[in-house]
Amino acid sequence: MHRSNVTPRRQFLKQVAAAGVAGMALPVVRNVRAESPNERPVFATIGLRNQGWAITSKSFDYADFAAMADVDSNVLGVNVEKAEKKQNRKLDSYKDYRKILDRKDIDAVMIATPDHWHTKIAVEAMLAGKDVYCEKPLTLTIAEGKLIEQIVAKTGKVFQVGTMQRTESGQRFLQAIALIRSGRIGKVQRVTCGINGMTGSPAIPEAPVPTELDWEFWLGPAAKVPYRALPEMRTGYGGGVPLYSNCHYSFRNWHEYSGGKLTDWGAHHVDIACWALGGKGPSKITPLEYELPVEYKDGHPLVSDRYNAATSFKIGVAMPDDVEMIITSEGDNGILFEGTEGRFFVNRGKIVGKPVEDLKENPLPDGAIEDVYGGKVSANHTANFVEAMKSRKQPISDVWSHNQMLEICHLSNIAMRLGRELKWDPAKREIVDDTQANAFLSRESRQGYEINM
Repeated sequence: MHRSNVTPRRQFLKQVAAAGVAGMALPVVRNVRAESPNERPVFATIGLRNQGWAITSKSFDYADFAAMADVDSNVLGVNVEKAEKKQNRKLDSYKDYRKILDRKDIDAVMIATPDHWHTKIAVEAMLAGKDVYCEKPLTLTIAEGKLIEQIVAKTGKVFQVGTMQRTESGQRFLQAIALIRSGRIGKVQRVTCGINGMTGSPAIPEAPVPTELDWEFWLGPAAKVPYRALPEMRTGYGGGVPLYSNCHYSFRNWHEYSGGKLTDWGAHHVDIACWALGGKGPSKITPLEYELPVEYKDGHPLVSDRYNAATSFKIGVAMPDDVEMIITSEGDNGILFEGTEGRFFVNRGKIVGKPVEDLKENPLPDGAIEDVYGGKVSANHTANFVEAMKSRKQPISDVWSHNQMLEICHLSNIAMRLGRELKWDPAKREIVDDTQANAFLSRESRQGYEINM
């Protein structure tokens, strides 16, 4: 990675290298390291719905969990119980994540809160001496990404972002990048990231806060607003909560807490696309087609009772070497790579196209996948994190490459909110000649929820 105002990743790695509620019958997890002959790290998870449990459940083979935290007592209780059964020992449970950061026996935290909490918890965790695994998208703003980079460099902590497509999904995305690097489609000309759209919402009225939820603490750094929900319940993935609300699961559809599909699925597919293109930043973001579910003025929604993130979009991104990136809500979810000599498509379930078919007669060179990954591919994304904790090197989803691609997603949202093309200086990490747009690169935290430095 090369930027004029940050330490290159390789140089940084050299510098780093140099430098409760639970069942009464189960034993308490305290100072697990002393009991563990294999020196397994001790983890805690902060934020437990959906991805919180997903990243925890695939980590039991590599770490011992001592504690969990969530502002929803039902979510906390259910997941603590599952973890205790899995480990056959008691865990401590907290509403306030800071009690986890105070504990000296915890080596690392896994963060799966809504996006607007990520940076505060991650920074405070590193300053408290913890390594961090944080779900994507890492940040709510571009300024937050810069801060996290500074704290990683200052503390030397290992930081894994939860863009698990870099490690998992049957290595299909690694194979895709290996095909690009081996010249199987010639010079790349266009990359299309299909990340799906979303539906808007009806007007969502104010509603009583569920008794199990600390709404004030859930809002945290975000502005104080009423809890909103309609009675219809969500089913399937993320189910068991109101289908329309400004809280659980639906927070992704509000710019106050997240960035819609651009930072949800965009954080996955734009990440792989940028990795394949060599990790260089864009020069221009153009909102070609888009639909916002509410009216905006000067980049701000004029109503507060319904979802406000874009429902459909087609974004043009000018990448280096005359490569065009398209980020779209249309078509299949996945990435289409097109070059002077061919094209292929990849997503979590498949990788298809003539260059893939040609592998039967002309396979990739030995070690091509490992060359992309930087060594033997880890068993899963947590395994890679733990390996990095032991080596004290940054893992496969480092904060620098994540932020560089996530800037494209954040800029896409800003461009749609303002309704205009943005020119980007990837070295200064600023929008060129646009004071109003640059104001959206950061956001103040609510009083009382500033980051404790």
